[in-house]
Amino acid sequence: MQTHIVPVGFDYDRLIAPLIRDQLDVDRVILLEGAVGSEANVEYSRNLSGKLEKDFENLLGAETERVIVDDVYDYDAAFEQAYDLINAELDADDELRGDDDEPGEVWVNVSAMPRPVSFAFATAAHSIMVERQADRERIHTYYTAPEKYLETELAEELRTERALLQDLLDSGEIDADRIRERLDATSDLLSEFDERGTTIGAKQIDGRHIVELPVASFSNVKPFEEVILFKLGEHGEFGSVSELAEALAREMNEEYTDSFRSKVIYNVDRLGPGGKGYIEQEERGKSYRTRLSRIGELWVRAHADSDE
Repeated sequence: MQTHIVPVGFDYDRLIAPLIRDQLDVDRVILLEGAVGSEANVEYSRNLSGKLEKDFENLLGAETERVIVDDVYDYDAAFEQAYDLINAELDADDELRGDDDEPGEVWVNVSAMPRPVSFAFATAAHSIMVERQADRERIHTYYTAPEKYLETELAEELRTERALLQDLLDSGEIDADRIRERLDATSDLLSEFDERGTTIGAKQIDGRHIVELPVASFSNVKPFEEVILFKLGEHGEFGSVSELAEALAREMNEEYTDSFRSKVIYNVDRLGPGGKGYIEQEERGKSYRTRLSRIGELWVRAHADSDE
């Protein structure tokens, strides 16, 4: 089961559009609603949540649940809620999944709601990835950038209307055409705001509409592990760990022996999904295609200058 946890703030498009455009599987959606703020803000957010609930069900066929976040500025409470919620979804999938079924995944969208909630859910997801290393690949945290912010257009419209009012005040003359033009523009903006929230669209970045946030390791990288990471960063991907070991032996002027190969295998395992998470592998027959994970790519990029 593919479960998406979606905090609802004042956005619509970037909470549902990326899932449709990137054709992600969506079986279950948990919509988080904030219960703190002005009555108008809470009502506006709940209206968007209701629209999202209907559209997730009608457009994606997803089972949808709405959950209240009591205080959107209480980071500790939001973290605890996120931690329990993500673990519960993983555990429920484990109980319901058949022997031949693929493990379910939990996707956490951190694009909307006040930052304490977004950061709390991202940190909770990160913590669970570290604690449940076997389930690391089942948890995803992602962000979607909007194509435009409606607040900017609303501000521009206010400036234009201010100029109109100033002209009317100075001249004392009524310009019906200008007033009608501003009335139409204001009506269109407010309609868009009511329908789609404060942001419009979902921006495509590197071919996708979501930016997945990788989990970092809490362990230091050892010197020989650094050599492996930099080699993968330079080469890109190896068809097997043996190919990687041969390339490292040549580069280090080492004899390619069973002992050296075993050393590489051991360190690749430490850097892999069950360890520090800097390397990912894909089984191909009896071999494992080996490459950097997203966080591995970031590590190499960040340390490349210091290595020179």
